[in-house]
Amino acid sequence: MIEMNTWIKAFRLRTLPLAFSSILMAAFLAYYSGHFQVLILVLSLFTTLFLQVLSNLANDYGDALSGVDGPDRGGPQRSVQSGAITREQMKIAIILCACFAFISGCILIVYVFKDHWLNLLFFLTLGIGAIAAAIKYTMGSNPYGYSGFGDIFVFIFFGLVGVFGGYYLFNQELEIIFLLPAISCGLLSVGVLNVNNIRDISSDRKAGKRSIPVIIGKEKAIIYHGFLIGGSFISAIFFVSILMPSFFGYTFLALIPVFFYHFKAVQAKENSSLDAELKKLAFATLFFVLLLGFGINY
Repeated sequence: MIEMNTWIKAFRLRTLPLAFSSILMAAFLAYYSGHFQVLILVLSLFTTLFLQVLSNLANDYGDALSGVDGPDRGGPQRSVQSGAITREQMKIAIILCACFAFISGCILIVYVFKDHWLNLLFFLTLGIGAIAAAIKYTMGSNPYGYSGFGDIFVFIFFGLVGVFGGYYLFNQELEIIFLLPAISCGLLSVGVLNVNNIRDISSDRKAGKRSIPVIIGKEKAIIYHGFLIGGSFISAIFFVSILMPSFFGYTFLALIPVFFYHFKAVQAKENSSLDAELKKLAFATLFFVLLLGFGINY
């Protein structure tokens, strides 16, 4: 019998602040437009929780299977690679988590779209796609995370789908201007993945995983990281400027020093020491969303 602490470690709950950021941004936008509902937020958070844990478990299993999680990997030791959880046990956990994500997502979309079958079918398809994307990142015969496409999928699901699609659940209408905060969340989420990939660049290269840093090299990956962070702030500034709320809409700019010191740390630190920067950027993204969200609703 595996101890609960071992499973909690495998769930990598430290990734949840980043996963929840896009849903919270969608909720803030819904509140701003007068369409916020607590139940939709709660159901969305539960669905996101299961999807994120599913992604983490599938990543653990897939990387162990492919050999990416080797002894020279820079990050924390993974559960399957270390032997703490067997492959069969992890496969069962992945299946269960996928089922929980599907059930939670179905409850959410049936509650929202019970009288709109076309929307229901579209979001059901989108949900199945999200489950498949979480699994296929490192699993299967041709995982897209090993071919440099991880950044694109993270941007789509943590940015456009999470924020723009999440807002549609509240309002069932789309506001084009809300693409801007969706872009901000998506870029920062890609930034977290980029730090992870910079940290693992040596082991990934040996294992044949072609992440963006492996393809373009560390120096250019750091420049790319700067563009991701800068682009997120620029997008948010445009959003607030167009929306024209009070001065408090710009309070997220108070986080510029935090992101600046994070960027300098990514530049200066050895790859093996970058794990702490993953946590910092994930939590900084959450605070970015909270300040932006509260600012536009003040």
